[in-house]
Amino acid sequence: MFDQSAIPVTEQEDSAAYTEPLVLRPAILLHSCCGPCSTAVAERLAPRFRITLYFCNSNIDDEAEYKKRLESERHYVEQYNASDKKTDPITLICAPYAPAAFLRLVKGLEDCEEGGARCRLCIQDRLEKTCEYALMNSFEYFSTTLSVSRHKNHLMILELGNALALKYGLAFENSDFKKGGGERRSIELAKAYGLERQNYCGCRYSRR
Repeated sequence: MFDQSAIPVTEQEDSAAYTEPLVLRPAILLHSCCGPCSTAVAERLAPRFRITLYFCNSNIDDEAEYKKRLESERHYVEQYNASDKKTDPITLICAPYAPAAFLRLVKGLEDCEEGGARCRLCIQDRLEKTCEYALMNSFEYFSTTLSVSRHKNHLMILELGNALALKYGLAFENSDFKKGGGERRSIELAKAYGLERQNYCGCRYSRR
């Protein structure tokens, strides 16, 4: 069984929050790009929310890579739920995988620089699909793990998230999860859970 004691405690954790009655925690639909990024973000949100991870990543155009990342996500959720943390279990939902649709979406933007117009459209598409699922399934809050990476522009994510929150009548949890050592914590937790970290976001253009 996964040894929870192997995970070092950070100053961001508030152990008192874990004593709050679970029924008071609202539900949040958290878009997840991968298992390693989910770890630190879920740890930070768990004292306040009941978390459902939404694995929505049709930008990953290699099916084998997609399956590997999804399996890593499942592995993390299973270990988290088997641990003795006094929080609600995490639920994992996998969105339909449609890589051809992603390629059509970014057609004409193939040569954009990383972090530019193509990435903006990709993030907007994944967040919008998250909002659609949240609205249909009675979630009040939504967010994304993407900002835990130093390679992702939080101001862009903030702008997109706030605009979609207004459009769908949802609340956007707009934390910059890389702050306060968030990315470093995700690396620590990925090692503790035995998760492989990737060196590109998933699309063929970032790999290039």
